[in-house]
Amino acid sequence: MGIHPTAIVHPSAKLGRGVVVGPYSVVGEHVEIGDHSVIGPHVVVTGHTMIGSDNRIFQFCSIGEQPQDKKYAGEPTRLEIGDRNTIREFCTFNCGTAQDSGVTRLGNDNWIMAYVHLAHDCQVGDNTIFANNAQLAGHVRVGDWAILGGFTVVHQFVRIGAHSITAMGTILLQDLPPFVMAAGNPAEPRSINAEGLKRRGFSPTAIAAIKRAYKTLYKAGMKLDEARAALEAESLTVPELSVLAGFLVASGRGIVR
Repeated sequence: MGIHPTAIVHPSAKLGRGVVVGPYSVVGEHVEIGDHSVIGPHVVVTGHTMIGSDNRIFQFCSIGEQPQDKKYAGEPTRLEIGDRNTIREFCTFNCGTAQDSGVTRLGNDNWIMAYVHLAHDCQVGDNTIFANNAQLAGHVRVGDWAILGGFTVVHQFVRIGAHSITAMGTILLQDLPPFVMAAGNPAEPRSINAEGLKRRGFSPTAIAAIKRAYKTLYKAGMKLDEARAALEAESLTVPELSVLAGFLVASGRGIVR
């Protein structure tokens, strides 16, 4: 194991204990890779990229390349990947831009399937699942435990709430609130992610409250401001709704509705 003789690892790159770099892979000058991470064959890891521990990156991925942004002028922006992520074949993750925080970030324990694109300045939380060909434009924010179905496409600056889920082929042009299941082009709300919430240990009482919140937001005929106010009031007694109420307050693009 270790570094394959055909791999090219810059002498200034920092590799932790037990790191594996597969055949014909390239690891650049400013790259840091944490303990026991595995870089498969034919992978390019470049830019100011920091990869944590116990990750597995499969063949033919491009990790840390320059952002696909015409404003980029060579600034030393970054890509940060946490721990215990699985990144399957042909994924492309770009560094950030100076126009945002300068960092593209993927958290911990994420399951990223083939052909996924994380554009510049995206911020992805923990325990997410991105199915094949999910595509994020620049500056997208994805909350913990979100699931993106195959061929989901996300417009720049959109936010995706925690515990939400999209069906295959969904086009997100506006923010997707936490807990909501969406589908279509453009996306429309369909229900809450009830099965996912059960699997993650939400109590029947909490799930029932989230279902009521969904009806308030989508079925009660309220204007968005009215629904937001009602959910803020209910979140005072139902802690699980505070994440939904806070998301609605911070929404800049409007929500899928």
